[in-house]
Amino acid sequence: MAFEKERDQRVQTEDRQQNGTHESLPPADAQELAQESQGGVSRQEYERVSQERDALLDRLARLQAEFENYRKRNAREQAEFREYAVADAVKNFLPILDNFDLALRQTNEGAALRSGIELIRKQMDDVLSRLGVQVIPAQGSTFDPRVHEAIEMVESAEHADHEVIDELQRGYKLKERLLRPAMVRVATNPTSK
Repeated sequence: MAFEKERDQRVQTEDRQQNGTHESLPPADAQELAQESQGGVSRQEYERVSQERDALLDRLARLQAEFENYRKRNAREQAEFREYAVADAVKNFLPILDNFDLALRQTNEGAALRSGIELIRKQMDDVLSRLGVQVIPAQGSTFDPRVHEAIEMVESAEHADHEVIDELQRGYKLKERLLRPAMVRVATNPTSK
């Protein structure tokens, strides 16, 4: 008898749950429980999932923006690298150019030898120019410690104070980057002080 009574109570409870009612819950909670039992979700669960979705969408947007910034920065760095990659190769040419300059200064005889050396020098200047290498102007300009290296200070009343009077070794730059400063003699004018 007790067994049949328990079974009847279970059947009634199951019937109430299937109909969407539950004796111990208020009607709103009973409705949510009924939705859950029919495959729906509760409002709290829906709000929690919505907040999670919004947080994930926000995170995705931020990650996409960060990736786009990284891609742009990487492209800019690669462009700069390509632009200045030739710098080390150019530095190796500079001593050769110096030797040509020395030979041109010393050669007084043999017009053919001199014209041959001048032709080679011009060709090398053309190649360096195409690579973006520029000669730093020195002789006759005002001394600039950013691009000139003073080897000697010479007193001279004929030149302005801090004027470059002689270039011992040419200076070069690649675009805006200094490859080597020009070695120069600088005038000091005692009358201008």
